[in-house]
Parts: sequence; structure tokens; C-alpha cells
Amino acid sequence: MANTTSAKKATRKIARRTAINKSRRTQMRGSVRTVEEAIAKGDRDAAIKAMVRAEPELMRAAQRNIIHKNNASRKVSRLTVRVQALATAK
Repeated sequence: MANTTSAKKATRKIARRTAINKSRRTQMRGSVRTVEEAIAKGDRDAAIKAMVRAEPELMRAAQRNIIHKNNASRKVSRLTVRVQALATAK
């Protein structure tokens, strides 16, 4: 348990940031999930639309240190490859 006034304040700040970051992480994961669901259905148009929304979400999360920038880039790259594969599958 925090003893000093500054440590107590730091604990409150951490709790606020955690709540905000949790919300942003959930939003990011949801946008990625919509892309993956569209890919699983084989719906290329829906996958492209979802990807247009998911890519900025991932990069914004990386910018705000919710995930590492290389992690975001890797996710975008792999999703893009999978969306492109839908075009060649038909």
C-alpha cells in the first residue's frame, strides 16, 4: 500500500490510465476480430472495409504504447496478406 501522498496520487493516475488503455485495447481487438471474421467467411469486400478500419486502430494503439509498434506492423502485415489471398482464391 502506498504511504506517501505522491505515491497515493501515482496509484490513482495508474488506475485511470489502466481503464483508458483497457478500453482502447478492447476497441483495437474488436476491429481486428471483424477483419478475421470476414476472412473466415471468405467475404473479400467486408474484409477490405474492416481492414480500412483496423489498420489505423492498430497503429494508434502502437502510438499510444498500448502495443509495441513492431507488433502492430506485424498484425497489419499478416492481415493484409490474408485479405489479399482472398482475391487470388477465387
